[in-house]
Amino acid sequence: MKIEKDYLMASEKYNLTIKEAVQYFNIGEKNLRKLVANNPTADYILMVGNKILIKRKIFEQFIDETGSI
Repeated sequence: MKIEKDYLMASEKYNLTIKEAVQYFNIGEKNLRKLVANNPTADYILMVGNKILIKRKIFEQFIDETGSI
């Protein structure tokens, strides 16, 4: 049985991994991980077990409203 994967562009995904978010938002990985660690209950974070996912649209709104990261 062959499983085919359809790859979506980051702009089409609802959630992004840390590495995808780093590339999409042009933010350093250390800065993004620090932001997540300092705001563990932020609306833009989705934890799946130990895996951190970033809710793309909500994080976009957060960046629009934030002066600096």
